[in-house]
Amino acid sequence: MGADAPARGFVLADFLPYQLSLAANAVSRAVADGSGYAARFGLSAAEWRVLAHVAAAGTPSQAEVAGLAAMDKMTISRAVTSLGSRRLVDRRRDPGDRRTLRLSLTEEGARVHAHVAPRALAVEARLLAALSSEEAATLRRALATLAKESGPPAA
Repeated sequence: MGADAPARGFVLADFLPYQLSLAANAVSRAVADGSGYAARFGLSAAEWRVLAHVAAAGTPSQAEVAGLAAMDKMTISRAVTSLGSRRLVDRRRDPGDRRTLRLSLTEEGARVHAHVAPRALAVEARLLAALSSEEAATLRRALATLAKESGPPAA
């Protein structure tokens, strides 16, 4: 088989990474549509994820959010800059380490999070309702195993 010939037995539609990508994109669209973070607040998926991580962690550093969100530093930086310019997230230097930026939600950021989070959870519940509780638990375990076996996220 030459270098330009297709690999025998490779069917993209059956390839697990492709299937996971399609599912992740579909679920992300459903959450964006159902929660209103995109249409109502004009947030990208990356911005919503950063906002949610900051809400959960309190005052994480930008680097900590990058690790939690498993997104590259440039994507996080752009999202934080956008959220900061929209006054949804505050950035402050860590007094113990002036090189570190600490993030926190502004009052408006907390309001947006309080609006979007329960709606995102409702979308998740609607999607999971298509599975039995055992299937949902198996799916979560399988995803965690695949993530672990795939190695650490790229930073």
